[in-house]
Amino acid sequence: MTEPAPITTLFLDIGGVLLTNGWDHGSRRRAAETFGLDWDAMETRHQAHVDAYERGYLGLDGYLDRVIFNEPRLFGREAFWEFMCAQSQPDPGMLALFPRLKQRYGLKIVAVSNEARELNAYRIRTFGLDRLFDVFVSSSFVHVRKPDPEIFRMALEISLSPPERVFYIDNTREFVELAASLGISGHTHTDLASTEQALAALGLVAE
Repeated sequence: MTEPAPITTLFLDIGGVLLTNGWDHGSRRRAAETFGLDWDAMETRHQAHVDAYERGYLGLDGYLDRVIFNEPRLFGREAFWEFMCAQSQPDPGMLALFPRLKQRYGLKIVAVSNEARELNAYRIRTFGLDRLFDVFVSSSFVHVRKPDPEIFRMALEISLSPPERVFYIDNTREFVELAASLGISGHTHTDLASTEQALAALGLVAE
């Protein structure tokens, strides 16, 4: 029986894997409470514009115009942006794991993530993600957003990686299953220990 091809490339989500999510439901709920916003109205506006925002067709200023500053507020844009940035926190164990794997096995590591451009840039810069990733296939850069399978096809083409040599880690099961439909095996991340076990099953062990 032929053994599976060795993994040479990791596709990683960022939010929920290496860092907290950037601007998810919980972050928006906290923003509404902190700044005294009408949650239902804010969330309705967010849902109307999030696709364009995360696919890079609507910048931060446009998003804020439509979702937050659609009427006069008692706070400014800078304060709100600082709050958005503060929602991003690292997972130290996960951030320590992948550089060791990359160095030991010579892996290519590719970000496949749904992130708006300005927040993505902040997170890359603040947490040094450019030192880990070889390529960022971010939705706002490539104008395609999960669950569109085209984002995975782009990641394969850009990284020059055949799907059978790629392993994908995301905290959203739906996206892991979507990648599997393209021949990319994967793991739904819940915690460091289970992700280390999934990688060890592939022969990828950090020491």
